[in-house]
Amino acid sequence: MKPLNRRRFIETAAGAAVMTSQAIGPWIRAQDKPGKQYRTALIGSGWWGMNILRVAIEDGSVDVVALVDVDADELEVSADEVESITGKMPAMYRDYREMLEKEKIEIAIISTPDHWHALQGIACIKAGAHVFVEKPTGHTIQESRAMVKAAREHERVVQVGMHRRIGPHHVSGMKFLKEGGAGEIGMIRAFAHSGGGPEAPTPNSPVPPNLDWDLYCGPAPLRPFNKRIHPGGFRNYLDFANGILGDWGVHWLDQILWWSDEKHPRKISSMGGRPIKGPVVLNEKEQTSDSPDHQVVTYEFEKFTAVWEHRRFAGNEAEKSKVGCYFYGTKGTFHMGWRDGWTFYPAEGGEIIHEDPKFDDEKDGHNVPPLWRDFIECIEQKRLPVADVEIGHLATNMSLLGMISQKLGRGVEWNGETETFPGDEEANKLLRRDYRAPWEYPV
Repeated sequence: MKPLNRRRFIETAAGAAVMTSQAIGPWIRAQDKPGKQYRTALIGSGWWGMNILRVAIEDGSVDVVALVDVDADELEVSADEVESITGKMPAMYRDYREMLEKEKIEIAIISTPDHWHALQGIACIKAGAHVFVEKPTGHTIQESRAMVKAAREHERVVQVGMHRRIGPHHVSGMKFLKEGGAGEIGMIRAFAHSGGGPEAPTPNSPVPPNLDWDLYCGPAPLRPFNKRIHPGGFRNYLDFANGILGDWGVHWLDQILWWSDEKHPRKISSMGGRPIKGPVVLNEKEQTSDSPDHQVVTYEFEKFTAVWEHRRFAGNEAEKSKVGCYFYGTKGTFHMGWRDGWTFYPAEGGEIIHEDPKFDDEKDGHNVPPLWRDFIECIEQKRLPVADVEIGHLATNMSLLGMISQKLGRGVEWNGETETFPGDEEANKLLRRDYRAPWEYPV
């Protein structure tokens, strides 16, 4: 099928410098910026994928040659926008495999549902492209590890969209913690809370003519189409993602790993369920989401304990902070927040220390421009990026370990060096999942 024409490597640099955020110029001047422009394809041209692509265009570092999306309507709208910004219409594809066969790309941006990240990322790496991929790095632990393996073997830069690794107030907050500002940390609580209530089943419906639903599902089970899944709701369906823990959890559990010298927990125990959302429904007539409406996961590390919690009801009005991490230390409590910056509350009274957030002039509170610039500089300088695929993998593991414990209904012990559950055959089976034919699980 032809495109739709309407539309040595890398050695870890310990303590790689974190760039400061910079103001960036108007869209219209993007193509006038000096420097190499990399042949780039966006896979997944929805809201967030286009956010990333706009940043890349504005940075002046890309020549957008192709867009890929299983939704033809989304694809055409996005292609029109790219043409209006750059003056050039990108080729349009429904299937990323066809795009890789026909376009010699140098960069792939991947912003598809979570169950596609590893498979598409590995394919792009093997095709010779550097990859900017949204978190998480996999739907299961072994496919995430396979992407790390591919990146190293093919000497490609893979930046994961964990922009809190480079956000100015996150960087300064980490400096405060690492220099002992909160004292010795014994416990951390990471969280993401939102309002909500009971969930009634939504009727299934015919697949829209603009959507290739079989390709959307891909290696996942082919379940009935439902408008609650696409567009935008896939994260709450465990065939395609891992709920709130696999979404928000990756960002905030990564803050714990960033602070700590430990790369993985030893023991994990999760409890939660759907007492508010209600029972899971899935049949030919109707369905609900199936992710937990609340979850509490305890991670036991060598020198500290971390707890993750989320609720999709009741919000978090008492603390006035819906997302973040509390680091509990001998000198006081440190809160790493998002739009509220960071704050240190001394244990023995005294003056509260606070730093406002800085978002690189972005209204939505994401530091994508400096993360993208770091990505490009790493390609040119042959170094590891600030949110390298291994960093993304370890943070993804934290969320997936919690989900494995949740599915088993019990705690698990984890060997982070071998990435196995010692002597636990039942748990080890959940390190991967069977793919729907003809898709093949990555090695």
